[in-house]
Amino acid sequence: VQLTESGGEWVQAGGSLKLSCTASGLSFSTYRMGWFRQAPGKEREFVASIGRTNSRNTYYTDSVKGRFSISRDNAKNTLYLQMDRVNPEDTAVYYCAASSFISLSRIQPTDFESWGQGTQVTVSS
Repeated sequence: VQLTESGGEWVQAGGSLKLSCTASGLSFSTYRMGWFRQAPGKEREFVASIGRTNSRNTYYTDSVKGRFSISRDNAKNTLYLQMDRVNPEDTAVYYCAASSFISLSRIQPTDFESWGQGTQVTVSS
């Protein structure tokens, strides 16, 4: 299994960027997918999750609701995270992850069995 994130970059506060995660070595459409992030000195935290086939089946942590949008294209084995109105608190390494658990409420890192290497997002004020 390989998950590869891309799209992380430096951006000014209030700006936007879109992260991508391409998957290989797994049946992508059978996995619930998620985004996590980890800032320096902090634990890895859940950002968003999306169901296997229904793009409306999504779940977000409160701090990103209304600003971030998770989506997927199963035909391309790709997961996305659209990040709008970013702020310095969004600075972190962002990871995509795959879970066999269907329930969107399973948001602990241990609920996801496959991980990418991460992509750095830096937001300046």
